[in-house]
Amino acid sequence: MDCSLFVAWDDRLAGYDFGVGHPMAPSRVALTIALARAFGVFSAPGVSLVCPEPATDVDLETVHLHRYIAAVRHVGGPEADDSAEEFGLGNEDNPVFAGMHDASALVVGATLGAARAVWTGAADHGASIAGGLHHAMRAYASGFCVYNDLAIAISWLLRAGAERVAYVDMDVHHGDGVQAAFYNDPRVLTISLHEHPATLWPGTGFPSETGGPGARGFAVNVALPAGTGDAGWLRAFHAIVPELLREFRPQVLVSQHGCDTHWLDPLADLRLSIDAQRVAHTAIHRLAHEVAGGRWLLTGGGGYEPLQVVSRTWTHLLAEAAGYPIDPRVRTPDGWREYAAHRTGQEAPATMTDGNEPAFARFESGYNPADAVDRAIYATRTAVFPEHGLLPEP
Repeated sequence: MDCSLFVAWDDRLAGYDFGVGHPMAPSRVALTIALARAFGVFSAPGVSLVCPEPATDVDLETVHLHRYIAAVRHVGGPEADDSAEEFGLGNEDNPVFAGMHDASALVVGATLGAARAVWTGAADHGASIAGGLHHAMRAYASGFCVYNDLAIAISWLLRAGAERVAYVDMDVHHGDGVQAAFYNDPRVLTISLHEHPATLWPGTGFPSETGGPGARGFAVNVALPAGTGDAGWLRAFHAIVPELLREFRPQVLVSQHGCDTHWLDPLADLRLSIDAQRVAHTAIHRLAHEVAGGRWLLTGGGGYEPLQVVSRTWTHLLAEAAGYPIDPRVRTPDGWREYAAHRTGQEAPATMTDGNEPAFARFESGYNPADAVDRAIYATRTAVFPEHGLLPEP
């Protein structure tokens, strides 16, 4: 597809760093940017790499409380103490670090910059690969997320004049913070595909969570059983997402591409390959052109195997958004493998594939009540499809 892509990036984004040993290592984004650059993604026609400005307090306060922002600024400052526990700051998931507010505000600024580029027509697509911090709540840090860049960007789009924004979350964890921000707002359709809350934090995202009064059916949750692999995940995606997006007709499509659905991820239990994730990136890209006039804001998200998984799948994502997808069989550039080995002390992957050929049977071919994935699909369709005038039956 012929596309233009705005990529918000600055090396300072790697300053969002909870410290040595924390799962959310900043090497995730550094390795991704280095690999995308080695493949020439940022020098491709129509691609611009732009240094973002930090979000202002005015931006942040569209979603977060002033006293919470003040607490984030305080704990990362020179006179920090333990007074921010009520805000979810200083625990094992969200340890405080020097400059926490500035680093977090820059992540938000990157996603806001990409959103503005898409809405104003400066680019068809906007990418904030360091963004996707979907767990942060109005006054509480959660799940490695301090400020919710996605909710802030969607709020900006609504204020700028968007009447319908769709959000698709492909992280293994429920997109609870974004759902909470718009649970009562029918202008925003949130769709989250995730591991079932009975087996994975944060314990939310049941199909019965469908939206508040006046917005029933605008929160959509696909709770997949632990162990779901390529075929089941892609079957669920195609059974839920395209129909709802076509009915909703968003003016902007926002997507979060957490890649902790991969079988190597240490924090969860889905079994996807790089290849299925790449297929999902392509599907979202095509849907953005089909239903949203090409307006597509994409972010990173979770993903805790930096070298083997995150760097490759997000490079596929950026290349797809640029309109120059990378052949999965191609070898990774020699210079990048040397850089990655030096940075991580591990052998870098030689190719851009796990060697899988993702295939799936569409739900329309028939519902199997004995299959756990099909039961998950049917539960979601039953809960929300009638609210949109759609039939839950395939």
